[in-house]
Amino acid sequence: MQTQVVVVGGGPVGMFLACELAEYGVRTVVIEAENAVSQRPKATTLHARTVQCLVRRGHLEGLFTAGDFGTASQASNSFHFAGIPGLSVSAPASEPEAILKCPQDELERLFERRARAAGARILRGHRAVEVRQEPGGVHVTAESPSGRVSCAADYLVGADGARSMVRQQTSITSRTYPATVSAMAGDVRLDEPDTLRPGWHRTPRGWLVVKDTPSRAIRLRTLNCSGTHNMRHQPLTLQELQREVSWIAGRDIAMTSPRWLSRFSDFSRLADSYRAGRILLAGDAAHLHFPIGGQGLSTGLLDAVDLSWKLAFTVLGTAGGTLLDTYDRERRPAAQRVIDNTRAQLALMRPDPELDPLRTLFAELLAKAGGSGVLGSMISAQDTILPARTENASRWEGRFLHNVALTTREGHNDVIGLLRARRPLLLLFGGRGSSHLEQTAKRYALLRVVHAAPVPELACDALLVRPDGYIAWAPGGESLRSTLAAYFGAGTRDGDLVKSVSAGRIH
Repeated sequence: MQTQVVVVGGGPVGMFLACELAEYGVRTVVIEAENAVSQRPKATTLHARTVQCLVRRGHLEGLFTAGDFGTASQASNSFHFAGIPGLSVSAPASEPEAILKCPQDELERLFERRARAAGARILRGHRAVEVRQEPGGVHVTAESPSGRVSCAADYLVGADGARSMVRQQTSITSRTYPATVSAMAGDVRLDEPDTLRPGWHRTPRGWLVVKDTPSRAIRLRTLNCSGTHNMRHQPLTLQELQREVSWIAGRDIAMTSPRWLSRFSDFSRLADSYRAGRILLAGDAAHLHFPIGGQGLSTGLLDAVDLSWKLAFTVLGTAGGTLLDTYDRERRPAAQRVIDNTRAQLALMRPDPELDPLRTLFAELLAKAGGSGVLGSMISAQDTILPARTENASRWEGRFLHNVALTTREGHNDVIGLLRARRPLLLLFGGRGSSHLEQTAKRYALLRVVHAAPVPELACDALLVRPDGYIAWAPGGESLRSTLAAYFGAGTRDGDLVKSVSAGRIH
């Protein structure tokens, strides 16, 4: 096969990438070892910034109820920090709800349906076994029950999980944080249901997290801070899980009907680079952390949001020469921040009585809007400010543009509605120099220019907004011309992306 981009790994990150690339008109192949979406319980949380970005790309339709947008401050008070309740994760009133609960397998199916509909080729039941990079492209070899398949592509994205074959064969080094704790997970039925009630339970020996399931079983998570288990590489048995739960609880807990038993730890990893030539990493292939705070799925999808449009524009010839390099510069610090805050949370969770005053202090902070707001913004990635690309950046550059109502020449709209076209957006609010800015923008056919009435809360004459919702330029810094050149090269009225726009593949 010959294609433009091959994605190794068909989880939510890989399928989202395939969907986005295909909808930009990029020929895309996904190589996935599993024949179908796994039913194993995985992540269920999408945090605010991820929800905001996905909605701007036209995803998640049907997962919100009427009135979710613009009615009141969107807030969730049912979250936690290091097992301490009371963490409030809020979002502006004009945005979707701050925390969206959606099983990972449901998202995978949604992204896969859209990827297939857009023309991506999904090779399920194919395991990638070899990656070879050459000056003009990448070759991938995959094995399936029917034989070997070879695929040549311009670029490859490794979204193949924590044990990434792509990362290993590309010899991308990583910074690692060794495991210090042991944890177990699984669905079971209790002989006496009242012996463990749903919730987060801290004991002198560790933690038990209990959730109800629709099948009347309970979903168990254990945390043993005394160290790693000798048998951590062996399959988990019901007997071992029962012993661990009973030891942490300090009483016998009888259980039956085990399902989805597994082990995990606080081992963490961050790739030293997300790019090696024509090969890029995303999701767990690039970073891994202790699963506290529900940040893993969101962090991986934000990788894909950042990478998809940059890779599409690069493949289709409408990107500046260094645009793809900004993926690493923007997403690696975000992953490091997640690794750091999960390690900090685990430190607070260790059952050491000397930490009780610190836990009490954090509980007080969470009870106050200010402290909870800082932590909530960090967990939900809403405090993310991207590094400036220009030396004399305006105060707007790198910030996320929240949804605001706009009165345009075509009628009423908002930021979410305008960005669903997946194109960069130049908003002109009628200030001095608008005509000159519009003339500068005409060289870039992929750029959508929108004239809108001034917005008091923005107090700005113009904004250049990236397809992912972050602001690339505003008056007061470098010129619009130099910023457009950095992002989108010399500009053209031709090219595959423009043809895709004309054909309606992106609107």
